[in-house]
Amino acid sequence: MKFIFYVLFFQTLIQFSYGQNSVNSQNKEVVMGLEKQFFSGTKLDKDFKFNFPGDFEELNIKTEDGFHLNGILFKAKEVSKGVIFYLHGTNNSLNIWGKIAPIYTNLNYDILILDYRGYGKSGSEVNSENQLNSDLQKVYNQLKLLYKESNIIIIGQSIGTGPAAKLASINNPKELILQAPYYSLSDWIFNLAPEVDTKEMKFQYKTYELFHRIKAPVIIFHGDADEGIYTGSSQKLNALFKKGDRLFILHGEGHNDFTHNDEYLKELRTLLK
Repeated sequence: MKFIFYVLFFQTLIQFSYGQNSVNSQNKEVVMGLEKQFFSGTKLDKDFKFNFPGDFEELNIKTEDGFHLNGILFKAKEVSKGVIFYLHGTNNSLNIWGKIAPIYTNLNYDILILDYRGYGKSGSEVNSENQLNSDLQKVYNQLKLLYKESNIIIIGQSIGTGPAAKLASINNPKELILQAPYYSLSDWIFNLAPEVDTKEMKFQYKTYELFHRIKAPVIIFHGDADEGIYTGSSQKLNALFKKGDRLFILHGEGHNDFTHNDEYLKELRTLLK
């Protein structure tokens, strides 16, 4: 997660090169760097050809301001039980994230993995929470034309957990599954670099403020060896759970690779049965 090292580097630079008294004067530069790194984007050529096993369809959905969001809808191995709308993490794009699809299609769910603006073949760039929320709602509305909303599951991973929680809070999906979520973006950064003032950061995604509005069951998975987003984030969210919400701590698991974790796969089979 590149931006983590960006924060730590600048924290050290400010304290030891400029002195502690210069923190405030340098903070704006740090925050601007963070904003760029949250949704840093990994581009693909427009004529890039995806090559995945199984049945899949490439989709392009037009945003309210005329750009196109690129996604891939992977089809269930047998009769589909519904669809998963998967919001991926900071790094990479569909050519990498698409590799996780068989985990879900083998459990007979279709899965739509979307590239945010600036990722893969998607146009423009992410420049505000409202813009991203609008984009995701547009895609969600398209899914509701194809599936009953009671058969739509939202999954967010890492940076995608805040937008996923926001989407679930204003809709009625079957479930919300969060993989390594943050309590809020500011809380996340504070845990890494408490000297950085994030009040003016344009991305905040206060996940904790959304939980009381989410009617769907919330299931959180977090590795106890996660060096990206501290496990305490999920433990704090756990205190906000309603009846039926659940937290699973994956023993020995880091930040990115849940699809090879036996505990995760076991619980996923139960959730998607």
